[in-house]
Amino acid sequence: MTDSGNNTGKNTSKNTNKNTSKFGLDDVDIQESRECYSGFLKVSQLQLRHRLFGGGWSGTVTREIVQRAAGVGVLLYDPELDKVLLVEQFRVGCLDSHRAPWKLELVAGLIDKDESPEQVAIRETGEEADIEIGHLLPVCNYCLSPGSSSEYMHTYCAGFDAAEVAAKPQQVFGLNEENEDIRTVLLSRAEADKAIVDGSIDNAMTIIALQWLGLNLGVVQEKLVNS
Repeated sequence: MTDSGNNTGKNTSKNTNKNTSKFGLDDVDIQESRECYSGFLKVSQLQLRHRLFGGGWSGTVTREIVQRAAGVGVLLYDPELDKVLLVEQFRVGCLDSHRAPWKLELVAGLIDKDESPEQVAIRETGEEADIEIGHLLPVCNYCLSPGSSSEYMHTYCAGFDAAEVAAKPQQVFGLNEENEDIRTVLLSRAEADKAIVDGSIDNAMTIIALQWLGLNLGVVQEKLVNS
């Protein structure tokens, strides 16, 4: 690639008010990539440069990135009783949080090889909540932490029977070989929304899905009831 100069500090680009970037993968020059660590997570260090909005190329940038498989989250919603089912489990990344590191979340898991996101949604709902789901409504897909991680999230909404869940004794779910210790939590949609406001629910995946549900409530209820 031809270097047309580093950033001079002058902003010569125009605001086009477009939502999509004019740049793509061809506008990134990865000069070196090496694996720094491989354990439960993998960490790579990249040396790269990229094109600039004002023209030319950046200087060489050194960044570490957490390499992680794509994830899938499922918001379980009963349209008849207007209730959601979340799961609670220990999260090591929240040890420094002012709250305890047990988090209310969507059912979720990582995509293994040769699995589609939809297959993961069905598998994880069985493993973490002992619920069999059918029709999946796409919520949204997004980069989880684009400044430091490659993880990409696929989120869905699926129907379930809240009365059936409430009638069962409380159980603990998850895979023993993965040291999972998961309990299900049944909430009205109003209670879930309140938990966002008071900070009891403080992870992006769950907040995004619950707010999506509120914005699309009528359509979601109709589709799930008729599915």
